[in-house]
Amino acid sequence: MMKYAVVYSKKDQAGVNIASCLSRYFLPNIKVIDLDYETIYGENIDKEIPELRYIDFIIFASKHQSREGTPSLSLHAPGNWRNADFGGKAGKVCSTSAQALKFLFQKLNENAKEANYVNKITLECTHHGPLISKPCCFIEIGSNQEGWKDEKLGEIIAKTISDFQTFNPKSAKEIRAAIGIGGPHYCPNFNKIQLSEKSGIAISHIIPEYALPLTESLLKEAIEKTTENTDLIVLDWKGCGNAESRQKIIEIIEKLGIKHERTERIEK
Repeated sequence: MMKYAVVYSKKDQAGVNIASCLSRYFLPNIKVIDLDYETIYGENIDKEIPELRYIDFIIFASKHQSREGTPSLSLHAPGNWRNADFGGKAGKVCSTSAQALKFLFQKLNENAKEANYVNKITLECTHHGPLISKPCCFIEIGSNQEGWKDEKLGEIIAKTISDFQTFNPKSAKEIRAAIGIGGPHYCPNFNKIQLSEKSGIAISHIIPEYALPLTESLLKEAIEKTTENTDLIVLDWKGCGNAESRQKIIEIIEKLGIKHERTERIEK
């Protein structure tokens, strides 16, 4: 089974909340590491912290902030397609697992439903730091102090993290790993695919419309930083910019010899 750890910041109210819930309810076999600084600036912690050297996957438990302050629970891979304004390096993303993200997103939705959580549950596109070598993801409570400290929300995420103990990547080999391109920061069309078993697709990195135009180096970065063999690009076609931008995307995908499909044509 996959060995994983949870990393949070002592400066992050949501991270402290989630870690507290893990320690009280679900902790037994999970390493929990606290940082004295924000997680997005935890460059190379997988090499610098001894407890993380033999871990297969790292889950960063943290807060999510948005201008709108909309309550939410979210999940995403870290990395920067363009500038590195909040940790990490420009044009570099972390390794992640499409299958792990699909599993966690499905469990997050299941646990939220059981807890009668009625607000937004969403994937986010790949964004912010840190840049580390180990496969990883962020799972977050959004989007204000009231939510960050809400024990009910901390328990939903703690339960989801605990459920990851049952994740077996070998049992999910029939699921195709894919990169998502297009659409907004929050990913309504990719959410549906990630939640669906019928789709037969697991999405790792998501390159949003605001990170376009696509370049060959960006797409290669996403593919190389997905632990599974990635042979599919899923396109949120209406969110892929203008006609010129869309044509450029297709040209790059076909040059790399990868198949592509639009989100609206995928069974959900």
